[in-house]
Amino acid sequence: MTSSAASTPSSSPDLGILFDVDGPIASPETRTIAIESILDDIVTLTRLGVPIAFITGRSDAFIRDAVITPLLARGLAEALDTPGARMFGVYEKGATWSTISSDGLGDVVIDESVAPPAALIDEIRSLVENEFSDIVFFDDTKRAMISVEQRTDVSNDDFRARRDAFDDAAYDAAIRHGVGVSHGDRRHPDDSGETPFRLDPTIISTDIESVLLDKDRGARRALEHFLSLGEVPKRWRTIGDSRSDYKMADELHATGYDVSHVDVRPSDGILEKPYDVIVEGDLIHDEAGAAFLRHWVTELGRTTA
Repeated sequence: MTSSAASTPSSSPDLGILFDVDGPIASPETRTIAIESILDDIVTLTRLGVPIAFITGRSDAFIRDAVITPLLARGLAEALDTPGARMFGVYEKGATWSTISSDGLGDVVIDESVAPPAALIDEIRSLVENEFSDIVFFDDTKRAMISVEQRTDVSNDDFRARRDAFDDAAYDAAIRHGVGVSHGDRRHPDDSGETPFRLDPTIISTDIESVLLDKDRGARRALEHFLSLGEVPKRWRTIGDSRSDYKMADELHATGYDVSHVDVRPSDGILEKPYDVIVEGDLIHDEAGAAFLRHWVTELGRTTA
């Protein structure tokens, strides 16, 4: 484990960044970018030529409204028009993706093969509306996964107190529809003996998603896009607040890149990895993300001045 201040950039911005969104950029409480320096620093790094991708479980609509729209208001369009500037979005953990240009999000590509059955989607929506609407809402913006999220007017303690009840009901619903599903140590295969879907609880939600989806898949998608545009940096940083976010760095490390991962919620347990894991002192969530960004703006600003 190290601190970001120990990193020394080269004389050119040999750096690429893969961002999780909830936690390091968006506040898990407000679900918005609450620290304005995050917006300014992402724009600055984009202008400097750092390829940036958002690898998130969020929908493209959320990223458009909560991330790209405020970035455009801070000058992202001009930054993306700079020669060499690159930005990409992978949503729903790899189920959907799009380019990001000075015009905003491009056409969203959807991998329909990983989507849950429509009947299960409808039943989970009804389950939320009829039994759990006091603590969660159904995310209608998702295209290829199911997400049920804590309401912002509900405390996290109240949400967690009833999340297990929702997860049990959703697990049972999947079984009734003949969907092979896993949840923690539980596993119920479909008629072919497979479990192609899982329930994935987070600190503010429960997702029902294909087992093929995760942050390594998203990282691979983003890297393929950047490589299609030309040479990419050898040095990368990935940043996130959950253990699954380490998979972005796993993918880059396995592909031969120099990568370090920034953990903005190390209290969940820092994983042992063959690459450096960075923490920002006692800072967590978006405060840690803001410190990470300011560090690289300062360092790259020095070397490119």
